[in-house]
Amino acid sequence: MIGFLIALVSGALMSVQGVFNTKVTESSSMWAANAFVQFTAFLVCIVAWAFADRTSFREVLAVEPKYFLLGGAIGAFITLTVIKSMDALGPAKAVMLIVIAQLIVAYLIELFGLFGVEKQPFSWRKVLGALIAVGGFVLFKWK
Repeated sequence: MIGFLIALVSGALMSVQGVFNTKVTESSSMWAANAFVQFTAFLVCIVAWAFADRTSFREVLAVEPKYFLLGGAIGAFITLTVIKSMDALGPAKAVMLIVIAQLIVAYLIELFGLFGVEKQPFSWRKVLGALIAVGGFVLFKWK
């Protein structure tokens, strides 16, 4: 149950963050806003690490394969694409498409066992769920 609640909070925070970041971009530029977002995230993480964790950063660098360390760089492009999509589509449509893309890509990662994730069997029920999500977007967008 706690995972369900955390996921709901995460989704809500992503939506609010996307709107905030889009508004900051309107006052500056895409990359300046993105740099500010990533820098403030870095500061929050350093403070949280100092008070709650203190794990050595060498342990982070020991991860294998090394391409897993690209998460932060991917985060910069996530911020960029969220800002651009919210600006072009509005928050609701953008978030719906983002979540649908997350769902489909996450299912493919599980289905093929990519990036060290345990491989899961094919399920028509999950495909139908994704198609219903796509149908929900079409219905939501329909005028």
